[in-house]
Amino acid sequence: MENKKGIMPAAKYEQAPILVAGEDKVAFSLTVCLLQAGHMVTLYTKEPEKAQLAINTHVMDINAQVTDNSADNLCLDNLELTTNLNNQKSYQFAIATTSEDLAQKQAIIQQLEQILPTNAVIAISIESIALSTLQAVAQHPGRIIGANWVEPVHTTYFLELISNAQTEPELLESFCRIAAASWQKDPYVVKEYGIRSRMMGALVREAFYLIEKGYVGAEDIDRACRNDAGYYLPFSGNFRYMDLMGTYAYGMVMKDLNPELSKEQHLPAFFTELLEQGKNGMEDNKGFYNYQAGEAEKWEAVFRQFSYQIQQIIQKYPFNYTEATTVAGKAFV
Repeated sequence: MENKKGIMPAAKYEQAPILVAGEDKVAFSLTVCLLQAGHMVTLYTKEPEKAQLAINTHVMDINAQVTDNSADNLCLDNLELTTNLNNQKSYQFAIATTSEDLAQKQAIIQQLEQILPTNAVIAISIESIALSTLQAVAQHPGRIIGANWVEPVHTTYFLELISNAQTEPELLESFCRIAAASWQKDPYVVKEYGIRSRMMGALVREAFYLIEKGYVGAEDIDRACRNDAGYYLPFSGNFRYMDLMGTYAYGMVMKDLNPELSKEQHLPAFFTELLEQGKNGMEDNKGFYNYQAGEAEKWEAVFRQFSYQIQQIIQKYPFNYTEATTVAGKAFV
């Protein structure tokens, strides 16, 4: 039974078919994540062959894992690939992943609203655009929320949800509840803008500054991030780690360091030249590093394997870790 606003109880959404729209790796692994949760999924994509290949690869990876019960609910018979949107199914969730292009995002919202019931959630990826800007073109702005994922979606806990005063709280609550209960996500909600890309942008800006000034190279930046923050961030995040190490020391360091951090608003010349030369990363065998033919496929395969391994470690140490642990014969809770 719907409430006065036409919003269904959260439990009803858990059995509802889901529409995914997208052309990228995130959309394809998100589809796998939803199939694992037992949903009927329709993937709307202009590249169905590419999508099917990516999904099949993920399914083979899942079947190859030691924990073979991870694929119990994954049934490819529950998947429909389509290049045309229609309203034949009563979708209660539509999830779109697009490039960070305002016109493209507005266009997909308008397409989705033509086929969805008015009480269906439309969740769309947003990195640098305000949620209210997208809501402005919607017939029902309260059901538009931001949703940012991490590739591969089916092996990561990340889900950033973006809301504001116009957002229907019941829809947001239902989305959070099903994400945590069925999609193995640890969602958090922010207002108006995503924070993931802003924090990453701050780190990259400082890295660009250090490279541009000749203090360091790209390999050194990568080693510093991987071998320091890469160890503790999966366990704790930034602020709990500061608590663990002692906040006073960080306060003293940041007091002196903050005035020295980069405030540059331009992209450095070495990076714009890289882009102008078509060095777009592994897909072109050139980026910050150079790659041999076929090396990108090897990196992707190793990364997929790593994502399962790090998932198993993080499962042992959930965010609010309370399990009794024994260290050197002493119990900690």
